[in-house]
Amino acid sequence: MWWGGRGQSFNIAPQKEEPEMGHSGPKCVQRTGMLEPRSRQLDGHVASGCLPGEQILAWAPGVRKGLEPELPGTLICTNLRVTFQPCGWQRSQETPLSSEYDFALVNIGRLEAVSGLSRVQLLHPGSPLKFIPEEILIHGRDFRLLRVAFEAGGLEPQAFQVTMAIVQARAQNSQVQQYAGIPLSKAGQSSGSRKPPVPLLETSEDWEAERKKQGARGWRVSTVNERFDIATSLPRYFWVPKRTLDSEVRRAFGHFHQGRGPRLSWHHPGGSDLLRCGGFYTASDPNKEDIRAVESMLQAGHSDVVLVDTVDELPSLADVQLAHLRLRALCLPDSSAAEEKWLSALEGTRWLDYVRSCLRKASDISVLVTSRVRSVVLQERGDRDFNGLLSSLVQLLSVPEARTLLGFQSLVQREWVAAGHPFLTRLGVTGASEEAPVFLLFLDCVWQLLQQFPAEFEFSEFFLLALHDSARVPDTLTFLRDTPWERGKQGGQFNSYTQIYNPGYCQPPAGNSVNSQLSVWDWDLRYNSEQILQFHNPGYDPEHCPDSWLPRQQPSFMVPGPPSSVWLFSRGALTPLNQLCPWRDNPSLLAVSSRWLPRAAISSESLADQEWGLPSHWGACPLPPGLLLPGYLGPQIRLWRRCYLRGRPEVQKGLSAPTISGLQDELSHLQELLRKWTPRISPEDHSKKRDPNTILSQSR
Repeated sequence: MWWGGRGQSFNIAPQKEEPEMGHSGPKCVQRTGMLEPRSRQLDGHVASGCLPGEQILAWAPGVRKGLEPELPGTLICTNLRVTFQPCGWQRSQETPLSSEYDFALVNIGRLEAVSGLSRVQLLHPGSPLKFIPEEILIHGRDFRLLRVAFEAGGLEPQAFQVTMAIVQARAQNSQVQQYAGIPLSKAGQSSGSRKPPVPLLETSEDWEAERKKQGARGWRVSTVNERFDIATSLPRYFWVPKRTLDSEVRRAFGHFHQGRGPRLSWHHPGGSDLLRCGGFYTASDPNKEDIRAVESMLQAGHSDVVLVDTVDELPSLADVQLAHLRLRALCLPDSSAAEEKWLSALEGTRWLDYVRSCLRKASDISVLVTSRVRSVVLQERGDRDFNGLLSSLVQLLSVPEARTLLGFQSLVQREWVAAGHPFLTRLGVTGASEEAPVFLLFLDCVWQLLQQFPAEFEFSEFFLLALHDSARVPDTLTFLRDTPWERGKQGGQFNSYTQIYNPGYCQPPAGNSVNSQLSVWDWDLRYNSEQILQFHNPGYDPEHCPDSWLPRQQPSFMVPGPPSSVWLFSRGALTPLNQLCPWRDNPSLLAVSSRWLPRAAISSESLADQEWGLPSHWGACPLPPGLLLPGYLGPQIRLWRRCYLRGRPEVQKGLSAPTISGLQDELSHLQELLRKWTPRISPEDHSKKRDPNTILSQSR
């Protein structure tokens, strides 16, 4: 299984000039709880073979077990990661970053030392090792497993040393984030001529180009947050209604939680606008001018406005975290769940229930966006988690452009990275209590869509796996920070700024600036050309070209909604509202949210099942072309086995090795995919699209 990428080799060969190393590797001394290399002879090798700032702490010969075939090699611990290097295998110089055998220290979720059949010790940061291990098991937070057995014959001290080095390095890494990205020079590219593969949306020009691409004529790029004096969690630039002045934007945003006021997330080609914003700031007391500005921004030039209660029917952050922990525990090789009760235990994790809830909610919102020309506003208190998840899923369901490889990467960059999703906190890198892998939940939802509509997506499951694993690999700034301000400051993007809102930010180490133009989308840093080819879905129908689907701005595609209508979408139903803002009549309404946000009984049907959820006098509305409505009942939601069961080789054999039971499962799955693809793709077109040269040219 290749989906970890390839990296550059470590130079760890013993040096003749340093006889004290011999077979025991570089001697280390312990200083303030951290292992440091003692030999200066290795400095040149470390500099050429390791990442910037990386040092080898300890190493030991071993054998990788658990997967066929077993591989002899060397287990290496550095101050950034733990890696296994097979004997005789030289990593490609084209891809200087991580390998499928690399585990970043922040990615290690569980570390076990084993001796014999009964002695097993779970090692926590700072805990002493009670015996010399015969094996070590490294469980990744990304569901990977690295199992290494140490060689006997006088090398036991090395096994003890490398195990303790991992324990101490994890403890040190949890206290200080030592790595802040890879310099551009490491990629062997010129900073002057290099263009990012995906627009990073860090300049006003990028935002203006994206606005024109979406055809959002009624919107403009605002520079009011260019110095991050509105909110550090917002991007420097965003879209606001064309007739709204920056002074009005500044005042209006002050009445929303964390300063995250209403702004355009995506403009539908049919005319609707999808907005996102934080919750109303209950302590504010806006004047009439501010209220008018807020209403104008929420309406976005439309008479029909739907305010979506984003978190309604969705799990809390604590629920997502607990479900993910239960799922990871269930997928461990030594899970206590009996085989006959495994599926029941899987349902008990609630993970698939949460995937189902997200798909249902996104499906309903996509109906709201595509059924009428209106403004649909996603409102979440923090505007940094489920707003991004639902907005992304709505775009994937609504337009084919988002389902292309470039379109999906641009979508993630805009709705997650630039929008300020707190990756470090949610993925547990900072050790904060607000850990919740919302982004990984989103990737699971996308995988479900890929299984249900295999001919609609240009990217493959392997691309989703690469993105899933990249979220925990600290090699670029894409997922290394919680806010755009932190990312830009770390990358040396700006030197002066005015800070108004900055919750819990720790200043990065001085003198460790990196080029911010290097991102996770630079796949050729970790994957070779053959692997990148597998990012492409072989069953994708090129006829789903966005330009051939729907012309930009087609007024006859959707009809306007009722004049001056304001709705709340909550619990699967639309409820009319008397006013859009809670301060319109009386600020005291803020204290009684039920008077302003009436809670209708939860509907047992989706919005699409309720004839688009529209009153009968509005008339029937046909299903728009290009819209996907996923299934989310019962077996329609599956377990992402290739991702979550990677630590169980006996299960993975059915996905990648020729066993009878595995081949039967794989054949059944392929036959199902073939039945879905057959009406859309002919054998001649399929053979034409599988030309590697054609695919590679399309990916560049």
